Amino acid sequence: MKNYLVFRLYGPMASWGGIAIGEVRPSYTHPSKSAVLGMVAAALRIDRDEEEKHRQLAIGYGFAVRVDNMGAPLVDYHTTQVPPSGSGRNRRAFATRREELRALPREALNTILSRRDYRMDALATVALWARAAPPPYSFEEIRNALERPGYVLYLGRKSCPLALPVEGQLVTAASVREAFVAARFAELEALRHLRISGPPGLYWEDGAEPGLVAHHTFERRDVPLSRLRWQFDTRREHYAPMGEER
Repeated sequence: MKNYLVFRLYGPMASWGGIAIGEVRPSYTHPSKSAVLGMVAAALRIDRDEEEKHRQLAIGYGFAVRVDNMGAPLVDYHTTQVPPSGSGRNRRAFATRREELRALPREALNTILSRRDYRMDALATVALWARAAPPPYSFEEIRNALERPGYVLYLGRKSCPLALPVEGQLVTAASVREAFVAARFAELEALRHLRISGPPGLYWEDGAEPGLVAHHTFERRDVPLSRLRWQFDTRREHYAPMGEER
């Protein structure tokens, strides 16, 4: 038997960023480990430059997610005005967006077009378990922080706030699947419009006791190495539909 912290994520928009190349900012169909741990760090009021605390979160907890509703895709074409960055000794650095826009006259600014992907009405349930004894933070500390976060929580991007309380709860179970089954969330009117077809999908990482046989295994680059340098490592993620049982 193992202790799990289980909580629910829902919002009208979410974006679970993948590998971004050039002007394209894609989104996975389900939450990334880095995004969820970033949310936990924000709740605990851990700043981005506190690298050691982020590292402890990354190695201290296992991660699994049940996708209750994948959500509909949304593509936003976003334009941004920026000054030329320069090169070599003439390279410019700006402390704030205000400073960036005031550096040059408006007619000297460049316009960048980017494509940003979102998921609309996505609903997911997350489970964390301790990999170390003791873990960096107790589940009670994390649950309380999620209820009264130190910083604003959002679903991948600042433009994607949560629409419902996460309802964090502590569950003791023999497997990840049993932990999700044991968790109980309020039946809310805000979720009754969701179109859910078929059993939800369960994704888990190495080291878990899933209670399911994996149908697929793939790599995902979402283990935070450095929040300051925006660097991530890979991990293996396994998938199976929740309707099955080992």
